[in-house]
Amino acid sequence: MSDAYAEGRIQVSTEDLGELIKEFGLGEIVARRHLTDGLMNVNWRLDTAAGVFVLKRVTDVPLDRLRRNLATLPALAKAGVPVVPPVEAPSGGVVVEVGGSGYCLFPWVRGAHVRGVDLPLAQVRRLGAELATLHLALRRAAGNGVLPTLPEAMTADVVTPGRAMEKADRLAAAARARGVGDSFDAVALDALAKRQTLLDRYAPLRPEDDVPAGPHGWTHGDFQYRNLLWADGELAAVLDWDRLAVRPYAEEVVRTAQVQFGVRGVFDLERVSAFVRGYRSVVPLEPDELLDAARRLWWKRMTDFWQLEFHYDRNDHSCDELFIADEALLHWWTERLDEVERAFGGAS
Repeated sequence: MSDAYAEGRIQVSTEDLGELIKEFGLGEIVARRHLTDGLMNVNWRLDTAAGVFVLKRVTDVPLDRLRRNLATLPALAKAGVPVVPPVEAPSGGVVVEVGGSGYCLFPWVRGAHVRGVDLPLAQVRRLGAELATLHLALRRAAGNGVLPTLPEAMTADVVTPGRAMEKADRLAAAARARGVGDSFDAVALDALAKRQTLLDRYAPLRPEDDVPAGPHGWTHGDFQYRNLLWADGELAAVLDWDRLAVRPYAEEVVRTAQVQFGVRGVFDLERVSAFVRGYRSVVPLEPDELLDAARRLWWKRMTDFWQLEFHYDRNDHSCDELFIADEALLHWWTERLDEVERAFGGAS
């Protein structure tokens, strides 16, 4: 990411900040600090006369959906889920629109973001149980009318190798159009060529239909370490509810295991298994449901290029490093597909 791009992304104008102070009734701001943990949205810590808060600029979700999602947090807090309900502005809303952007404000919560691979196994198992408890609380929220009722059935798009190849060709053309380009263009072109080889070789292993196995319900959508705060060995807060949506439960379990325990190009399979067992101690998903979800996630990673679409289509370089890490993990995963799927199924 260029210095100019990064600097421009994290700025809030004096005029907009003044309007936000007035809208939320914050009084004098004593200190302001950009928080570097987020990838999509932009967050600042504000030390103010009214207390310490996190200000969040929302950039990747429609604001009406954000309002709906945030409205679930008081109900989840009452159910014992460690969430941080937003601050309500004196006008009565929790999302304030200023300068063409939407902002929300949260009380500051003490804690640290801990990568999944750095959690002791006992905490990994508890984390799996916490996710299951969250799913049950969201199901009750839907039953009580806080969220819309669930659809009776779900389908999942299974991208064909041909569609994935077309996307890879388009992105490779975009990279080549930059001429000499830079080091990331070279990495992207090499990765796209290798991905096409993988697609050709492993196409017979793609999921056979578009109906995921197992139950579905409301899910968090991004239950990963940047959105979790730990304090004194306990989960202190689940943050960032932008992607709240209905999904198969097994999909969120395996996706969470991947983002938590797939780092530096490899899986920590011991922690993957411990996490899944922790989840199943509360919500007893069947092994075949988890294996179906794991195969679907692998194929989704095989056919998806979202970080490159950010880079070349949006000129957004915030996820470039994530692409490089995920590409390494995909190759490692593919070479050990059976071993990884056994871990996703909860095998020790």
